[in-house]
Amino acid sequence: MTLTVRLPEDLDEQLRSRASSQGVKVSDFVRAAIAEKLEREPAKKLSAYELGKDVFGCYDGPEDLSTNRKAYIAEYLDAKHARRQRTAGGPVQQERPASRRSAGIRGARKG
Repeated sequence: MTLTVRLPEDLDEQLRSRASSQGVKVSDFVRAAIAEKLEREPAKKLSAYELGKDVFGCYDGPEDLSTNRKAYIAEYLDAKHARRQRTAGGPVQQERPASRRSAGIRGARKG
């Protein structure tokens, strides 16, 4: 197959210089460069799963974090607020009333 490629002058000069310094024809140099490029890049685009499959499941924490994140955040903030009240010497306020959904999660997690 014959292929014609238009190159800017500076790129053409670099190509010819590099090919002659390696003692190969320009066409052989370009052929090797194309083959190297095709080897480095996969033929198909990888899915999000394929890109991250080696790190999925590495997180050590609650298994339901994605569905119950609000309850976990509320629990964290309640604990943080209580710590601040204790260190400031002020009265410790009671925890906010939990929603029905987060109350079930909190009870299940503590027990």
